[in-house]
Amino acid sequence: MTAKPLEGLKVLDFCWVVAGPLTTKYLAEYGADVIRVETTKRPEVLRRGAPFKDGISGMNRSEYFGNYNVGKYGVTIDMQHPRARDLVLRIAQWADVITENFTPGTLEKWELGYEDLKKANQGIIVFSSSMLGRGGSMSSQPGFGPVLASLSGMTYLTGWPDREPVNPYGAYTDFIIPRFAVPAILAAWDYKKRTGQGTHLDLSQLEASVQFSAPLVLDYTVNGAINHRQGNSDPGAAPHGTYPCKGEDRWIAIACNSEEAWQGLRDLACPSGSGWAYDERFSTLERRKAAEEDLDQLVGQWTQEWEARELMDRLQAAGTPAGAVNDCRDLFDDAQLSYRGHFQFPVHPEIGPYAASRSEMDLSKTPGAIDRPAPLIGEHNEYALKGLVGLSDDEYRSFEEDGVLT
Repeated sequence: MTAKPLEGLKVLDFCWVVAGPLTTKYLAEYGADVIRVETTKRPEVLRRGAPFKDGISGMNRSEYFGNYNVGKYGVTIDMQHPRARDLVLRIAQWADVITENFTPGTLEKWELGYEDLKKANQGIIVFSSSMLGRGGSMSSQPGFGPVLASLSGMTYLTGWPDREPVNPYGAYTDFIIPRFAVPAILAAWDYKKRTGQGTHLDLSQLEASVQFSAPLVLDYTVNGAINHRQGNSDPGAAPHGTYPCKGEDRWIAIACNSEEAWQGLRDLACPSGSGWAYDERFSTLERRKAAEEDLDQLVGQWTQEWEARELMDRLQAAGTPAGAVNDCRDLFDDAQLSYRGHFQFPVHPEIGPYAASRSEMDLSKTPGAIDRPAPLIGEHNEYALKGLVGLSDDEYRSFEEDGVLT
Protein backbone atom coordinates (compact mmCIF):
# COMPACT_ATOMS: atom_id res chain seq x y z
CA MET A 1 0.00 0.00 0.00
CA THR A 2 1.33 3.46 -0.92
CA ALA A 3 2.22 5.59 2.08
CA LYS A 4 0.22 8.76 2.56
CA PRO A 5 2.22 12.00 2.53
CA LEU A 6 1.30 13.07 6.08
CA GLU A 7 1.89 9.76 7.83
CA GLY A 8 3.76 10.46 11.04
CA LEU A 9 2.06 13.81 11.63
CA LYS A 10 0.32 13.73 15.02
CA VAL A 11 -2.47 16.21 15.72
CA LEU A 12 -4.45 17.03 18.86
CA ASP A 13 -7.55 18.75 17.53
CA PHE A 14 -9.70 21.07 19.65
CA CYS A 15 -11.42 22.59 16.60
CA TRP A 16 -15.17 22.70 16.22
CA VAL A 17 -17.95 23.74 13.80
CA VAL A 18 -16.59 23.91 10.17
CA ALA A 19 -13.44 25.97 9.54
CA GLY A 20 -11.29 24.07 12.03
CA PRO A 21 -12.66 20.54 11.48
CA LEU A 22 -12.41 20.95 7.69
CA THR A 23 -8.75 21.91 8.14
CA THR A 24 -7.94 18.81 10.17
CA LYS A 25 -10.05 16.66 7.85
CA TYR A 26 -7.50 17.38 5.11
CA LEU A 27 -4.70 16.33 7.46
CA ALA A 28 -6.45 13.09 8.40
CA GLU A 29 -7.26 12.20 4.79
CA TYR A 30 -3.60 12.42 3.86
CA GLY A 31 -2.34 10.28 6.70
CA ALA A 32 -2.09 12.32 9.89
CA ASP A 33 -3.27 10.79 13.18
CA VAL A 34 -5.87 13.31 14.34
CA ILE A 35 -7.24 12.97 17.89
CA ARG A 36 -10.33 15.14 18.13
CA VAL A 37 -11.34 16.42 21.56
CA GLU A 38 -14.98 16.87 22.56
CA THR A 39 -17.03 16.61 25.72
CA THR A 40 -20.51 15.24 26.30
CA LYS A 41 -21.15 18.21 28.60
CA ARG A 42 -20.93 20.64 25.68
CA PRO A 43 -21.32 18.68 22.44
CA GLU A 44 -19.84 19.96 19.21
CA VAL A 45 -22.28 22.29 17.45
CA LEU A 46 -22.39 20.21 14.27
CA ARG A 47 -23.47 17.09 16.16
CA ARG A 48 -26.79 18.88 16.49
CA GLY A 49 -26.84 20.00 12.85
CA ALA A 50 -29.13 18.47 10.22
CA PRO A 51 -29.35 16.40 8.13
CA PHE A 52 -29.78 13.48 10.49
CA LYS A 53 -30.07 9.84 9.51
CA ASP A 54 -33.78 9.09 8.85
CA GLY A 55 -34.57 12.60 10.11
CA ILE A 56 -34.03 11.47 13.71
CA SER A 57 -31.71 13.73 15.68
CA GLY A 58 -29.09 12.30 18.00
CA MET A 59 -25.56 12.89 19.24
CA ASN A 60 -24.13 10.49 16.66
CA ARG A 61 -26.62 10.87 13.82
CA SER A 62 -25.58 14.11 12.10
CA GLU A 63 -24.29 13.63 8.57
CA TYR A 64 -23.15 17.28 8.65
CA PHE A 65 -20.73 16.38 11.45
CA GLY A 66 -19.99 13.11 9.70
CA ASN A 67 -18.70 14.80 6.55
CA TYR A 68 -16.16 17.10 8.23
CA ASN A 69 -14.77 14.62 10.70
CA VAL A 70 -14.06 11.47 8.72
CA GLY A 71 -10.79 9.73 9.48
CA LYS A 72 -10.36 11.20 12.96
CA TYR A 73 -10.17 9.56 16.37
CA GLY A 74 -12.75 10.84 18.86
CA VAL A 75 -11.98 11.34 22.55
CA THR A 76 -13.88 13.11 25.31
CA ILE A 77 -12.08 15.34 27.80
CA ASP A 78 -13.97 17.55 30.23
CA MET A 79 -11.77 20.66 30.11
CA GLN A 80 -13.40 21.99 33.28
CA HIS A 81 -12.06 19.02 35.26
CA PRO A 82 -9.01 19.83 37.46
CA ARG A 83 -7.01 17.00 35.90
CA ALA A 84 -7.83 17.83 32.27
CA ARG A 85 -4.77 20.05 31.99
CA ASP A 86 -2.49 17.23 33.09
CA LEU A 87 -3.95 14.94 30.45
CA VAL A 88 -3.64 17.53 27.67
CA LEU A 89 -0.02 18.22 28.60
CA ARG A 90 0.63 14.49 28.40
CA ILE A 91 -0.93 14.32 24.94
CA ALA A 92 1.05 17.41 23.94
CA GLN A 93 4.24 15.41 24.48
CA TRP A 94 3.01 13.03 21.78
CA ALA A 95 1.63 15.64 19.36
CA ASP A 96 3.33 17.62 16.63
CA VAL A 97 0.41 19.99 16.21
CA ILE A 98 -2.38 21.27 18.43
CA THR A 99 -5.25 23.00 16.60
CA GLU A 100 -7.95 25.19 18.10
CA ASN A 101 -10.47 27.80 16.94
CA PHE A 102 -11.76 29.02 20.29
CA THR A 103 -12.22 32.64 21.24
CA PRO A 104 -8.68 33.95 21.92
CA GLY A 105 -7.66 33.44 25.53
CA THR A 106 -9.48 30.13 26.03
CA LEU A 107 -6.33 27.99 26.02
CA GLU A 108 -4.60 30.51 28.27
CA LYS A 109 -7.51 30.35 30.70
CA TRP A 110 -6.86 26.62 30.97
CA GLU A 111 -3.13 27.35 31.42
CA LEU A 112 -2.55 25.63 28.10
CA GLY A 113 -1.32 28.57 26.04
CA TYR A 114 1.59 28.22 23.66
CA GLU A 115 4.21 29.00 26.31
CA ASP A 116 2.68 26.39 28.65
CA LEU A 117 2.59 23.77 25.91
CA LYS A 118 6.17 24.52 24.89
CA LYS A 119 7.33 23.46 28.35
CA ALA A 120 5.85 20.02 27.67
CA ASN A 121 7.07 19.86 24.05
CA GLN A 122 9.65 22.33 22.76
CA GLY A 123 8.73 21.52 19.15
CA ILE A 124 4.96 21.87 19.50
CA ILE A 125 3.07 23.68 16.74
CA VAL A 126 -0.07 25.46 17.92
CA PHE A 127 -2.52 26.54 15.24
CA SER A 128 -5.03 29.13 16.49
CA SER A 129 -7.80 30.35 14.23
CA SER A 130 -10.23 32.99 15.47
CA MET A 131 -12.59 35.48 13.89
CA LEU A 132 -10.37 38.53 14.16
CA GLY A 133 -7.01 37.16 15.26
CA ARG A 134 -5.26 37.73 18.57
CA GLY A 135 -4.68 41.18 20.01
CA GLY A 136 -6.62 44.37 19.57
CA SER A 137 -9.81 45.62 21.17
CA MET A 138 -12.09 43.25 19.22
CA SER A 139 -10.08 40.03 19.35
CA SER A 140 -12.43 38.39 21.84
CA GLN A 141 -15.53 38.86 19.69
CA PRO A 142 -17.13 35.45 19.14
CA GLY A 143 -19.17 34.52 16.12
CA PHE A 144 -19.69 32.28 13.12
CA GLY A 145 -19.18 32.46 9.36
CA PRO A 146 -22.17 34.70 8.57
CA VAL A 147 -20.74 37.36 10.90
CA LEU A 148 -17.37 37.16 9.15
CA ALA A 149 -19.01 37.38 5.72
CA SER A 150 -20.52 40.67 6.85
CA LEU A 151 -17.33 42.03 8.39
CA SER A 152 -15.28 41.13 5.31
CA GLY A 153 -17.61 43.05 3.00
CA MET A 154 -18.97 40.00 1.19
CA THR A 155 -22.51 40.48 2.46
CA TYR A 156 -22.61 44.07 1.22
CA LEU A 157 -21.72 42.85 -2.28
CA THR A 158 -24.18 39.94 -2.38
CA GLY A 159 -27.65 40.46 -3.77
CA TRP A 160 -29.48 42.70 -6.21
CA PRO A 161 -28.83 46.43 -6.60
CA ASP A 162 -32.39 47.40 -5.63
CA ARG A 163 -32.62 45.13 -2.59
CA GLU A 164 -31.05 44.73 0.82
CA PRO A 165 -27.75 42.81 1.10
CA VAL A 166 -27.83 39.10 1.89
CA ASN A 167 -25.20 36.73 3.23
CA PRO A 168 -23.50 34.37 0.78
CA TYR A 169 -24.81 30.83 1.16
CA GLY A 170 -23.89 29.13 4.43
CA ALA A 171 -20.91 30.00 6.59
CA TYR A 172 -19.04 31.05 3.45
CA THR A 173 -15.79 32.09 5.12
CA ASP A 174 -15.54 28.71 6.89
CA PHE A 175 -14.85 27.12 3.53
CA ILE A 176 -12.14 29.67 2.69
CA ILE A 177 -10.10 29.40 5.89
CA PRO A 178 -8.82 25.80 5.49
CA ARG A 179 -7.14 26.74 2.19
CA PHE A 180 -4.92 29.08 4.20
CA ALA A 181 -4.68 26.94 7.30
CA VAL A 182 -3.46 23.67 5.79
CA PRO A 183 -0.40 25.08 3.97
CA ALA A 184 0.50 27.16 7.05
CA ILE A 185 0.42 24.06 9.26
CA LEU A 186 2.44 22.04 6.76
CA ALA A 187 5.03 24.83 6.50
CA ALA A 188 5.35 24.87 10.29
CA TRP A 189 5.73 21.08 10.34
CA ASP A 190 8.45 21.29 7.70
CA TYR A 191 10.20 23.96 9.78
CA LYS A 192 9.95 21.76 12.86
CA LYS A 193 11.44 18.75 11.04
CA ARG A 194 14.37 20.89 9.88
CA THR A 195 15.04 22.81 13.09
CA GLY A 196 13.25 21.02 15.93
CA GLN A 197 11.48 24.28 16.77
CA GLY A 198 7.76 24.76 17.16
CA THR A 199 5.57 27.67 16.09
CA HIS A 200 2.42 29.46 17.16
CA LEU A 201 0.30 30.20 14.08
CA ASP A 202 -2.33 32.90 14.60
CA LEU A 203 -4.81 33.03 11.73
CA SER A 204 -7.31 35.87 11.52
CA GLN A 205 -10.31 34.55 9.63
CA LEU A 206 -11.32 38.10 8.74
CA GLU A 207 -7.96 38.90 7.16
CA ALA A 208 -7.94 35.62 5.23
CA SER A 209 -11.45 36.33 3.93
CA VAL A 210 -10.61 39.85 2.74
CA GLN A 211 -8.09 38.30 0.33
CA PHE A 212 -11.01 37.16 -1.82
CA SER A 213 -12.11 40.78 -2.29
CA ALA A 214 -8.63 41.95 -3.28
CA PRO A 215 -9.62 43.55 -6.65
CA LEU A 216 -12.34 45.56 -4.93
CA VAL A 217 -10.01 46.63 -2.13
CA LEU A 218 -7.48 47.78 -4.74
CA ASP A 219 -10.20 49.62 -6.65
CA TYR A 220 -10.99 51.59 -3.51
CA THR A 221 -7.41 52.30 -2.45
CA VAL A 222 -6.33 53.37 -5.96
CA ASN A 223 -9.52 54.93 -7.35
CA GLY A 224 -11.66 55.64 -4.30
CA ALA A 225 -14.39 53.49 -5.84
CA ILE A 226 -16.86 51.60 -3.64
CA ASN A 227 -18.35 48.60 -5.41
CA HIS A 228 -22.02 47.81 -4.85
CA ARG A 229 -24.35 44.87 -5.35
CA GLN A 230 -24.72 43.86 -8.98
CA GLY A 231 -26.76 40.67 -8.78
CA ASN A 232 -25.26 38.26 -11.33
CA SER A 233 -23.90 41.03 -13.53
CA ASP A 234 -20.17 41.34 -14.23
CA PRO A 235 -18.48 44.45 -15.61
CA GLY A 236 -16.40 42.39 -18.05
CA ALA A 237 -19.02 39.99 -19.38
CA ALA A 238 -22.46 40.01 -20.99
CA PRO A 239 -24.57 37.99 -20.87
CA HIS A 240 -23.49 36.87 -17.41
CA GLY A 241 -26.09 35.22 -15.23
CA THR A 242 -28.34 32.26 -14.58
CA TYR A 243 -31.22 31.57 -16.95
CA PRO A 244 -34.26 29.25 -16.76
CA CYS A 245 -34.37 25.95 -18.63
CA LYS A 246 -36.96 23.23 -19.24
CA GLY A 247 -38.33 21.55 -16.14
CA GLU A 248 -39.14 22.68 -12.65
CA ASP A 249 -36.53 24.99 -11.12
CA ARG A 250 -33.88 24.11 -13.70
CA TRP A 251 -31.28 26.71 -14.64
CA ILE A 252 -28.06 27.29 -16.53
CA ALA A 253 -25.23 29.71 -15.79
CA ILE A 254 -23.72 31.46 -18.81
CA ALA A 255 -20.72 33.82 -18.87
CA CYS A 256 -19.75 35.47 -22.15
CA ASN A 257 -16.44 36.99 -21.09
CA SER A 258 -15.04 37.37 -24.62
CA GLU A 259 -16.29 38.05 -28.11
CA GLU A 260 -15.55 34.44 -29.00
CA ALA A 261 -17.76 33.25 -26.17
CA TRP A 262 -20.57 35.54 -27.31
CA GLN A 263 -20.25 34.39 -30.91
CA GLY A 264 -20.57 30.76 -29.78
CA LEU A 265 -23.87 31.56 -28.03
CA ARG A 266 -25.08 33.78 -30.88
CA ASP A 267 -24.50 31.12 -33.52
CA LEU A 268 -26.21 28.43 -31.45
CA ALA A 269 -29.20 30.66 -30.66
CA CYS A 270 -29.57 31.96 -34.22
CA PRO A 271 -27.98 29.43 -36.59
CA SER A 272 -29.50 31.09 -39.66
CA GLY A 273 -27.24 34.11 -39.21
CA SER A 274 -30.08 36.43 -38.31
CA GLY A 275 -32.40 36.97 -35.37
CA TRP A 276 -32.30 38.56 -31.94
CA ALA A 277 -28.70 37.58 -31.17
CA TYR A 278 -27.58 39.49 -34.28
CA ASP A 279 -29.22 42.72 -33.14
CA GLU A 280 -26.78 45.61 -33.52
CA ARG A 281 -27.33 46.45 -29.85
CA PHE A 282 -25.44 43.26 -28.96
CA SER A 283 -22.57 43.54 -31.43
CA THR A 284 -19.91 44.51 -28.86
CA LEU A 285 -19.43 44.02 -25.14
CA GLU A 286 -19.92 47.73 -24.54
CA ARG A 287 -23.23 47.67 -26.37
CA ARG A 288 -24.33 44.45 -24.69
CA LYS A 289 -23.64 46.00 -21.29
CA ALA A 290 -25.69 49.08 -22.23
CA ALA A 291 -28.63 46.86 -23.25
CA GLU A 292 -28.02 44.16 -20.63
CA GLU A 293 -31.56 44.06 -19.24
CA ASP A 294 -33.05 43.40 -22.69
CA LEU A 295 -30.27 40.92 -23.48
CA ASP A 296 -30.90 38.92 -20.30
CA GLN A 297 -34.61 38.74 -21.06
CA LEU A 298 -33.97 37.43 -24.59
CA VAL A 299 -31.37 34.92 -23.45
CA GLY A 300 -33.77 33.69 -20.76
CA GLN A 301 -36.55 33.19 -23.30
CA TRP A 302 -34.20 31.18 -25.50
CA THR A 303 -32.77 28.98 -22.71
CA GLN A 304 -36.27 27.92 -21.64
CA GLU A 305 -36.44 25.85 -24.82
CA TRP A 306 -33.52 23.65 -23.70
CA GLU A 307 -32.74 21.00 -21.14
CA ALA A 308 -30.05 22.49 -18.94
CA ARG A 309 -27.40 19.82 -19.37
CA GLU A 310 -27.89 19.52 -23.12
CA LEU A 311 -27.56 23.27 -23.52
CA MET A 312 -24.47 23.27 -21.31
CA ASP A 313 -22.83 20.67 -23.56
CA ARG A 314 -23.74 22.54 -26.74
CA LEU A 315 -22.51 25.90 -25.42
CA GLN A 316 -19.27 24.45 -24.12
CA ALA A 317 -18.65 22.80 -27.50
CA ALA A 318 -19.14 26.23 -29.08
CA GLY A 319 -16.58 27.81 -26.75
CA THR A 320 -19.05 29.53 -24.42
CA PRO A 321 -18.54 29.06 -20.67
CA ALA A 322 -21.73 27.48 -19.30
CA GLY A 323 -22.78 25.17 -16.52
CA ALA A 324 -26.03 23.50 -15.55
CA VAL A 325 -27.10 24.59 -12.09
CA ASN A 326 -26.94 21.35 -10.10
CA ASP A 327 -29.01 20.59 -7.06
CA CYS A 328 -27.84 18.02 -4.51
CA ARG A 329 -29.34 15.12 -6.44
CA ASP A 330 -27.43 16.11 -9.55
CA LEU A 331 -24.09 16.06 -7.73
CA PHE A 332 -24.34 12.31 -7.24
CA ASP A 333 -25.04 11.82 -10.95
CA ASP A 334 -22.26 14.13 -12.09
CA ALA A 335 -19.97 12.16 -14.41
CA GLN A 336 -16.82 14.07 -13.48
CA LEU A 337 -17.35 13.81 -9.73
CA SER A 338 -18.06 10.11 -10.15
CA TYR A 339 -14.93 9.60 -12.26
CA ARG A 340 -12.76 11.23 -9.60
CA GLY A 341 -14.45 9.32 -6.77
CA HIS A 342 -15.31 12.55 -5.01
CA PHE A 343 -18.04 11.04 -2.84
CA GLN A 344 -17.00 8.17 -0.61
CA PHE A 345 -19.40 6.17 1.55
CA PRO A 346 -17.85 5.19 4.88
CA VAL A 347 -19.99 2.97 7.09
CA HIS A 348 -20.84 4.62 10.39
CA PRO A 349 -21.74 2.41 13.38
CA GLU A 350 -24.98 4.30 14.02
CA ILE A 351 -26.08 5.87 10.73
CA GLY A 352 -24.66 3.30 8.32
CA PRO A 353 -23.22 4.30 4.91
CA TYR A 354 -23.27 8.04 4.25
CA ALA A 355 -21.76 10.41 1.69
CA ALA A 356 -18.50 12.11 2.60
CA SER A 357 -16.57 14.43 0.32
CA ARG A 358 -13.00 13.57 -0.58
CA SER A 359 -10.37 16.26 -0.90
CA GLU A 360 -10.43 18.06 -4.23
CA MET A 361 -6.70 17.33 -4.60
CA ASP A 362 -5.83 14.09 -6.38
CA LEU A 363 -2.17 13.30 -5.63
CA SER A 364 -1.20 10.58 -8.11
CA LYS A 365 1.72 9.09 -6.16
CA THR A 366 0.45 9.61 -2.60
CA PRO A 367 -3.34 9.74 -2.75
CA GLY A 368 -5.43 10.46 0.27
CA ALA A 369 -8.32 8.27 1.40
CA ILE A 370 -11.25 8.26 3.76
CA ASP A 371 -10.38 5.25 5.90
CA ARG A 372 -12.88 5.64 8.73
CA PRO A 373 -16.23 7.33 9.33
CA ALA A 374 -16.53 10.22 11.73
CA PRO A 375 -16.22 9.03 15.32
CA LEU A 376 -18.98 8.44 17.80
CA ILE A 377 -18.53 10.82 20.69
CA GLY A 378 -15.76 9.38 22.86
CA GLU A 379 -15.48 6.31 20.61
CA HIS A 380 -11.68 6.12 20.68
CA ASN A 381 -10.91 7.15 24.24
CA GLU A 382 -9.05 3.98 25.12
CA TYR A 383 -7.49 3.28 21.73
CA ALA A 384 -6.24 6.83 21.15
CA LEU A 385 -5.00 7.54 24.66
CA LYS A 386 -3.38 4.16 25.23
CA GLY A 387 -2.57 2.94 21.74
CA LEU A 388 -1.45 6.24 20.20
CA VAL A 389 -0.45 8.54 23.05
CA GLY A 390 0.94 5.74 25.20
CA LEU A 391 -0.88 6.05 28.50
CA SER A 392 -0.45 3.00 30.71
CA ASP A 393 -3.45 0.98 31.82
CA ASP A 394 -3.22 2.53 35.29
CA GLU A 395 -2.94 6.07 33.94
CA TYR A 396 -5.89 5.61 31.65
CA ARG A 397 -8.00 4.04 34.38
CA SER A 398 -7.17 6.91 36.72
CA PHE A 399 -8.37 9.56 34.28
CA GLU A 400 -11.45 7.51 33.45
CA GLU A 401 -12.44 6.85 37.05
CA ASP A 402 -11.89 10.49 38.02
CA GLY A 403 -14.39 11.61 35.35
CA VAL A 404 -11.93 13.41 33.10
CA LEU A 405 -13.02 11.43 30.03
CA THR A 406 -16.60 12.68 29.80
